[in-house]
Amino acid sequence: MTAAQVNQARVAAQTRLDVLPLRLAHVRGVATAAAALRGHFDVITGDCLVAAAWLHDIGHAPSVRMTGFHPVDGALFARREGFHELVVSLVAFHSGAPAEARERGISAFSAFSEPPQRVLDALTFCDLTTGPDGSTVAAHDRLQEVLQRYEPDDPVHRAVYCSRDELLATVERVHGWI
Repeated sequence: MTAAQVNQARVAAQTRLDVLPLRLAHVRGVATAAAALRGHFDVITGDCLVAAAWLHDIGHAPSVRMTGFHPVDGALFARREGFHELVVSLVAFHSGAPAEARERGISAFSAFSEPPQRVLDALTFCDLTTGPDGSTVAAHDRLQEVLQRYEPDDPVHRAVYCSRDELLATVERVHGWI
């Protein structure tokens, strides 16, 4: 993993998500937050964190969408594009994605290795403390925003509702070491 792959991830996100300007604003904010945390890791892991931040929502892009489940679609895209396997796994597992997969009845995670907890926590922290417009927000407020955006019977709503305590604990763990 090199800085070139971080740039490749940035270009891919900006190009693919340009049709979703709010999503792109969020991704830019998450990438900025990840760049601020990269120093807590070795160079390769830090670069993977920032690249994954750029790519974590790329599965929402119409040109990338295949299964309709954005973490898997994004991870498959990252793998096809030759990103480091840590980037692929971070995109696949970010922000409680396995809980949403269970709600959707998807078992696609066997195709991906689970990333180290500390770096996954860092990406989840960045995602949950960045609002839709890219601004910094409290994780509790971000989760409330997601719950309000989706109807109670939607798998996203159910997954966030069921895993809210775990997601907030992740944010607190990261607050403990930054």
